[in-house]
Amino acid sequence: MVRDGTTPTPGSIPGPSEAALQVRRLLSRIGFYLFIVIVGAYFALPMLWLVFAPFDPHPTLAAAVPSSVTLSNFSDLLKNPNALRSLVNSIVLAGATMVLVVAAAAPAAYALSRVRIPGRDLLLYVLLLFSSVVTGTAAMVPLFLLVFNLGLINTDVGVVLVLAGGLMPAGIFILKDFVDSMPKSYEESARVFGASSFQILRDIVLPYARPGLAVIAVWVVVNVWSNFLIPFILIRDPGLMPAAVVVYNFYTEGGQADLRLLSSFGLLYSIPVVVMYLFVNRRYGFRFYGGIKG
Repeated sequence: MVRDGTTPTPGSIPGPSEAALQVRRLLSRIGFYLFIVIVGAYFALPMLWLVFAPFDPHPTLAAAVPSSVTLSNFSDLLKNPNALRSLVNSIVLAGATMVLVVAAAAPAAYALSRVRIPGRDLLLYVLLLFSSVVTGTAAMVPLFLLVFNLGLINTDVGVVLVLAGGLMPAGIFILKDFVDSMPKSYEESARVFGASSFQILRDIVLPYARPGLAVIAVWVVVNVWSNFLIPFILIRDPGLMPAAVVVYNFYTEGGQADLRLLSSFGLLYSIPVVVMYLFVNRRYGFRFYGGIKG
């Protein structure tokens, strides 16, 4: 006999009680939250080190929280004439490349979205494939010879053109998806009132595709900001080198990192990208799909 007065079926096994099921659910939930905490701490510790190590007079890789606070690391960093200048150079390279890619990708994406030409999709996919497969490392020799023959070695223009050329196909491909989602009735209504193709692009397509333009802009800036190889190969003057190249000056010849200067420079190096993320996230958010923010 069981407690409720019913008789169990012969040969059957009584199931777990409700209390046992609740205990199991509680233990599984605790285990899940513990796993999340461990994973979060794993990713948070490097961020804590990046924030606190620049203010530690003797930073180490083993401690994230400094024993005391000092600003001497930043004062020593500023004694390097190329430190702050490299951040300005990175901003110039990233901004110029972003403007060039967005300005060229917008009309190209609009044309590929609306004009029916034979092999349009094949051409776009081939450009995207080659831009992904033939990376800057694989094409560095012909790119260097091309820039050298153009007389653009050791200039920002040469670096911007090479970076923009590598990012352009993917930028067009991404932006075309945003333009494809725009109803053609908008353009037809504008043409009825006599608008030209340029006016439609400027007054209808670009405002509609602003989230896509923001995606392209952020994507280009992040890629250029962290790019080391192309500026390292094409620029000879230390005063023109971006921060991604200058950061290697804080290592000794034996490969030992000067953690005081490296941590301080790393914090300054991260601030512009974080500010850009906060601005774009506040303005557009990051729920992009199919051309319009969700």
